[in-house]
Amino acid sequence: MALYQDATAALESANFEKAAEILEALDSRYPFGPHSEQVQLDLIYTYYKQGDMALALANIDKFIRLNPTHKDLDYVYYMRGLTNLTVDEQFFQNLFGVDRFNRDQSYSQRAFKDFNRILTNYPDSEYAKDARQRMVYLKDRVARYEVAVAEWYIKREAYIAAINRSKIVLNNYPDTHAVKDALEIMIEAYEELGLEEPKKNALAILALNYPDDKIVKRGGSLKLFDW
Repeated sequence: MALYQDATAALESANFEKAAEILEALDSRYPFGPHSEQVQLDLIYTYYKQGDMALALANIDKFIRLNPTHKDLDYVYYMRGLTNLTVDEQFFQNLFGVDRFNRDQSYSQRAFKDFNRILTNYPDSEYAKDARQRMVYLKDRVARYEVAVAEWYIKREAYIAAINRSKIVLNNYPDTHAVKDALEIMIEAYEELGLEEPKKNALAILALNYPDDKIVKRGGSLKLFDW
């Protein structure tokens, strides 16, 4: 079909506005045509590249609902993961330096689930390796967010809240780089609260895993943060 060839040419030249216009026309005029499913897949990609994440997600969910056994579902879930990740990044970029301790993490959680679905259901997919790497990235970023929240509480002398947010990192993200920062925050919070025993326990864990940490080298001497 000549019109679909025009859409393909527009995609190849990164003219996503033109591609979307043609693909939308094809999807509307020939919903059951020979290229209908590929048109819908191309629309998902086009909306994503245009930065229209709401349309991309709507079309992804529609495609999954109408084609639950499609051979390219691994690609569709991968695109949903990427789209959710992009939406999350738009929120996350404004986090540091701003008192946004209640930032919605639902998109990062959805992205994580989408990438995990690929590893679980499509382990041989060409997207599996990248999905795994993005899951590691997401986990690390969510852990850093929890640390940022804990630091926000420390600044406001809300030490119990800071400890609780730090514990989230230790319990849920023990294999991320944020663990060291979480332990440091806990040590300071316990120090401020005069809780020597839990402070010693946190310091022992820090020394065991990060022997070169500055608090460890100072023998547990605080104050760590200069707020």
